[in-house]
Amino acid sequence: MARIAVIGAGLGAMAAAARLVVAGHRVTVYERTDTYGGALRRLEREGFAFDTGPGLLPLPAVYRDLFLKTGKEPLEACVELVQVDPSSHHVFADGTHVSLPNASRAGVVSALDAALGPAAAERWGDFLVRARETWDRTRRPLLEEPLWPDWQVLAGREPYPAVPHRKLLRTRTAGTLAEVAAWELRDPRLAALLEGYALEHGLDPRSTPAGAAVLPYMEHAFGTWYVRGGMRELARAVYERCLARGVEFRFGAEVTGVPEKDGRAAGVEFAEGASAGSGREGRAVAEAEHVIAGVTPGVLDRLVRGTRVRGEGEVPGRPGTASRLTVLLALRGGRPGGTPHRTVVHTRDREAELESLFGSSPGLPAHPTVTVLRPDDPALVPDADHEAVTLTSAVPAGSAGPDLDDHAQNMITAAERAVPGLRERLLHHGVRTPDDIAEATGAEGGAVPVPALAAAGGRLLHPSNSTGVPGLSTVGGWSHPGGGLPHAGMSGALVAGLIVEGPGFRGSQ
Repeated sequence: MARIAVIGAGLGAMAAAARLVVAGHRVTVYERTDTYGGALRRLEREGFAFDTGPGLLPLPAVYRDLFLKTGKEPLEACVELVQVDPSSHHVFADGTHVSLPNASRAGVVSALDAALGPAAAERWGDFLVRARETWDRTRRPLLEEPLWPDWQVLAGREPYPAVPHRKLLRTRTAGTLAEVAAWELRDPRLAALLEGYALEHGLDPRSTPAGAAVLPYMEHAFGTWYVRGGMRELARAVYERCLARGVEFRFGAEVTGVPEKDGRAAGVEFAEGASAGSGREGRAVAEAEHVIAGVTPGVLDRLVRGTRVRGEGEVPGRPGTASRLTVLLALRGGRPGGTPHRTVVHTRDREAELESLFGSSPGLPAHPTVTVLRPDDPALVPDADHEAVTLTSAVPAGSAGPDLDDHAQNMITAAERAVPGLRERLLHHGVRTPDDIAEATGAEGGAVPVPALAAAGGRLLHPSNSTGVPGLSTVGGWSHPGGGLPHAGMSGALVAGLIVEGPGFRGSQ
């Protein structure tokens, strides 16, 4: 039985902790804040409750597997999962509306046929066939296996089977998501639909590799889910599973260093005045045979002072330069029957939005793309005569100041295209800024990590879970396989496998 210290209580860190304690190890989680869950936070005010982090769960199978491997009670016995149907409703710039059904590629094509016409629907259907091939090529190396030592193979290989495009006597194939939209989909509404999946993750579709086609494929193929009571309930369930298995948690314990002994990580060190549980004041060290860091690369570099953290030939990218602004709306009047859970209101000026977010001088777009979440959940409202609504949009990491208040108002204006009479119903609203994300997660500027993607020279790959320091591993959205709730859970499984089975571990079969 090894002593294992885990830095941070995000979903990936807790997933690793639960698996390792079941494998017979003694695990202690040290969290600098006063609670668990990382970005999965909850805000309550005057009888209203809001998710301030991710609002929906893709690929719940990741957490079903976690609960299966760590106890007798399945995930559904600990939280109530609700399949969101339609998966999303879209409002395009020209006023066209379309609702896309959950976990049905054929249903999506049929819905697009009715809303946009048979030609557009056929092109999207053909695109999904190519997206599935991309998924088949990348699923294991990007999601289910530790990052390959020869990761350069993933960095240089574009897995998306693009259709040759002939223009001005030249034949070209799409290398970016925007080129897929322009050359293969050839409809501004389909372009907005596709590029919206990149924008949701803070990615510029003009430079995001075409292999990001896996993002809409995953949603159409595997569905989207909501956790009754709010997504914070998922964090609670994972935390309670950790406690039930014997994981120990220390909150308010800020780790300031990872000391080494004989060239190997030997535990975690705390700031002066903190305690490692011994009751002694002053600088303290909790010894451990393994250390798992659920922190950003910048924080990790500071924790391992004077040591090369990354292994030889490590990936160059640290993807995640965008953040999110979240606006929490308390409305008078109940949620109308048949209201979609999620509506994406697409920008009226796509080029201007992309240039504002990702240009040489990043700023806040005047007409943002906004995701509107309207859960049908009595636990979030004081009574049936009120509604809790959450708006999110991508903003540059580090955005701060009064401009965010103006941007929040622009988001509300955009949301009125999906929620008629929104301002007249508004009782009060709150704003969750990049600074708030930074406080909850430790990410500089409130940056949000993106899922790992192939090609692009490795720019969208994440550092491997193993590091250049023996005994030190990384977990969570800032390490392989990247950001997002399912990816965090996958990283926990990979780290646990590497510790239990050793460097020869090759992922689940």
